[in-house]
Amino acid sequence: MTTRPTMAAVAEAAGVSVSTVSRVLADKPDISEETRVRVTQAAHATGYLQRKGRRKQLGGILDVLIEGTTSPWAGELIAGAQNAAFSLGYTLALTATGHPRFRISDWIDARRTRPSDGIILVLSRARHDEIAALAGLPAPLVLLDPVGTSEPKIPTVGATNWSGGAAATRHLLELGHRRVGFIGGPAEIQCTRERHEGYLAAHREFSLAPDPALTRYGDFSITGGTDHGAALLDLAQPPTAIFAGSDAQAAGVYQVARARGMRVPDDLSVVGFDDTMICAMLAPPLTTVRQPLAEMGGEGVRLIAQEQSQRGSSAGRRVELATSLVVRESTAPRTVREGT
Repeated sequence: MTTRPTMAAVAEAAGVSVSTVSRVLADKPDISEETRVRVTQAAHATGYLQRKGRRKQLGGILDVLIEGTTSPWAGELIAGAQNAAFSLGYTLALTATGHPRFRISDWIDARRTRPSDGIILVLSRARHDEIAALAGLPAPLVLLDPVGTSEPKIPTVGATNWSGGAAATRHLLELGHRRVGFIGGPAEIQCTRERHEGYLAAHREFSLAPDPALTRYGDFSITGGTDHGAALLDLAQPPTAIFAGSDAQAAGVYQVARARGMRVPDDLSVVGFDDTMICAMLAPPLTTVRQPLAEMGGEGVRLIAQEQSQRGSSAGRRVELATSLVVRESTAPRTVREGT
């Protein structure tokens, strides 16, 4: 008599615990993409998924609309989405919307002739009418941060930006810094607002009122860091520490600090946000807030799969994955000097 495959057999084949297999098959979010792919492949190889009939047949093309694909931020998010797509039998189709000839209305029209099995939107400045038009297509739609404002009827995947902003700022205040600069992304973007609110909340914890002149809004790029970092460091009372809203902007702050003969962290402490490969490339390595980018991309794909299997089950669902502070060598206690 043929032995039926069990969850224990899947766990043995994947080299994980039975509880981990259970969490993967239940689509829990707090599992690494590597583990999720290994378990899913083992479940198919042992015949467990086919026997249990846990899913209807998935697969097809998932469209990812993203402003650009070359940044470390985008690369990690796309890699996570790709791993999840592979494990579920999907193919990803990437469209970079930053091209000057791209028109989202044309793209939507094209989807009426080449239907999509799901759409993941990763645009920082998507308008409400554009999101509404995408939601009107028959394909499930998921929004990934940073997206302008929340859409109550559309599933969204993001990170705990408020707590990340608070943790970054609290770390600098605990080191004795009292003039902490903030360089966010565009002011109208939800994740920028949440990180800034965390920055303000950390100041309140220390009974401090931050100088409004120390808050600037960039575009998450290196140029945003150089332009606004220069403006902050040229103030009559410059900050002794800067919290940048992305690792790329933090790299820009490094550049302008060095151009002024300043050393990181001896003369200026710097914290970034994202924890991309940029952090290890900088000297000194960058203290940053880790945003689980790969997990966010993977969760977006899983929400699409859930919506395909159980129409309406993910409507309005908001998934927030935890951020965490990663302390490296770009932050140090404030050095008291004359005039500082």
